[in-house]
Amino acid sequence: MPASLCRLVVPALLGVTSLLAGCATEPWVRPYERERLADPIMQVSRDALAAKHFEHIHDVREGARGATGVQGGGCGCN
Repeated sequence: MPASLCRLVVPALLGVTSLLAGCATEPWVRPYERERLADPIMQVSRDALAAKHFEHIHDVREGARGATGVQGGGCGCN
């Protein structure tokens, strides 16, 4: 193998190997770390009840529902 080709192949193999090694870690979020993600400070809105209310008003006004992570039966009772 020529030296110039070796200069390109070896760093490329090292880079690919390091990228693949980073993907091999499991689980990415451990169960005891999920508590931090569920912390209220991680919410987009600080007032969850008001955000839910505004979302309901938006659903009723626009006549559309879904794609926001809200689950319901579609009867309008939620």
